[in-house]
Amino acid sequence: MASKVTDWSEVEVAATVGSYLEMLRQEVLGQPYVKTHFRKMLLPLLSNRTESAVEFKYQNISAVLMKLGLRPIRGYQPAQNYQQSLIPEVQRQLAATPSLIELVLAEALQAPTASPIGTLDFSSAGIPSIIFPKASKWTSEQTGRPDYAAIEARNRALGLAGELAVADLEYRRLVKAGKAYLARKIEHVSQSRGDGDGYDILSFEDSGKEKLIEVKTTKSRAETPFFVTANELKVSKEQSDIYQLVRVFNFGHNPAWFGLRGNLEATCVLEPNGFTALPRPA
Repeated sequence: MASKVTDWSEVEVAATVGSYLEMLRQEVLGQPYVKTHFRKMLLPLLSNRTESAVEFKYQNISAVLMKLGLRPIRGYQPAQNYQQSLIPEVQRQLAATPSLIELVLAEALQAPTASPIGTLDFSSAGIPSIIFPKASKWTSEQTGRPDYAAIEARNRALGLAGELAVADLEYRRLVKAGKAYLARKIEHVSQSRGDGDGYDILSFEDSGKEKLIEVKTTKSRAETPFFVTANELKVSKEQSDIYQLVRVFNFGHNPAWFGLRGNLEATCVLEPNGFTALPRPA
């Protein structure tokens, strides 16, 4: 007879959140850690839970951290539904260790250490299947809560590195297609003309047709929101047949990307926060 699954107690939730946040601390500090070891150390503190149950609870915590304006640890995809009691417990433990919040937000402003050249593969990782729109009520401007995405958006060194990686990707793609003469015509517009054109890179399709590319880069997961200006939105509408937003994520670790072609109103869920954007579910 199968044993009855019981709700997680406050003690279990507290222990699991503490375990997760310690992994996050070590990750942000660049200290190596093994997730399996953390799961095994946690199990004796729980009431007959399995490792898979612990993994799912960690995914719950990843979702809560994203809702609270921070980034999750790498390797645990945010769960779509999560135990509501996790929210106050995560908040309580974060409040008790403000240095962890400071570490995570400081990371959002750190310049990339590796060269962006050659970091992106030709194949797109695809739009994430689980997306968490971030309501305006969570923004730091309104509530004083942390906002990893907003702080990272001000990281000019990261933004430039992402643009260089995408420009390099475009160059290699065209050369591979036997269109070296087009590759040589690629222009890094945000550097040569400034930010007023509504896109970062002028590239070309294999046919020679122009392609206007706006690049948004994050060190965090693909689900992390990004910010779109009114001008970028305007250009995406007016030039929808040649406009593409390229989202670069996991930058500096296992960088990947996906592309959104055309009008951003059609491809993203936009919130009037100047705008916060996420890919629109298919």
